[in-house]
Amino acid sequence: RRQRQMCKETAALLTLSTHAQLVQCEDTCQHVHGIDLSHYQGNVFWETVGDNTKMAYVYLKATEGGTNVDSKYKQNIDLAHRYGLKVGSYHFYRARIPQQTQLENFMAQCRPGDQDLLPMIDVETKSGLDTEEFCDSLFKFLLLVEKAYKQKPLIYTGANFYDHYLLGKLDSYKLMIAQYTKRTPVLKDRRDFEMWQYTGKGRLNGVNGYVDKAGSWETTGLGKSDSGTDKHSPNGHKDSTFQVCKIKKAVRKVKTKYISTQNV
Repeated sequence: RRQRQMCKETAALLTLSTHAQLVQCEDTCQHVHGIDLSHYQGNVFWETVGDNTKMAYVYLKATEGGTNVDSKYKQNIDLAHRYGLKVGSYHFYRARIPQQTQLENFMAQCRPGDQDLLPMIDVETKSGLDTEEFCDSLFKFLLLVEKAYKQKPLIYTGANFYDHYLLGKLDSYKLMIAQYTKRTPVLKDRRDFEMWQYTGKGRLNGVNGYVDKAGSWETTGLGKSDSGTDKHSPNGHKDSTFQVCKIKKAVRKVKTKYISTQNV
């Protein structure tokens, strides 16, 4: 009898442990969530992902450097749209490759009519350049992107990378900051950011393996109060908590109205 009771208790503990592993941040908090995906996740079951009402948007890797195109991009963007997700695309920047070459690579995939969100530039490496050379390369590229898409792109970067190499240089850009901690990131210059990628090891039904997850702040427009402080930003609100908001508000910060031209 004692052995049977121990087996029951062990089974109960295992059940609780398994349940805890399946509980995700979006199940227990009030963030507005999104994910980013690339070929690393393999074939995604988009119908299942689309049924998850807690996911407001998805960013898909489109390109990297001058010639690399993500092998799952076309399939992912078509199916994400089919199953009702708000979609944006991103380019992984390589500072040693000519800016125009990278722009043409990105524009060939990230077409305005397919996008619901701002184009995003993933900035994670200096490619061996010193900081001055890297920043010169990056900002030349960002200017080309802005001219091509008629708006400034969203910038994705890590909190440490920003603090070391981009501090004070991106004030006119919206940011997605990556920091895989429970504590809300605070950048050294205490600037605000629109989105926080809080894990690279999230789980989501319909996606094999780990997935990057991000949360968005509730704001109206840029979320500035009359005093110029972001009322819900990590640096403009003393308790640094995310706020409840509807999907439409969450996406509004990064949603874009593209201007169609013959050059895009």
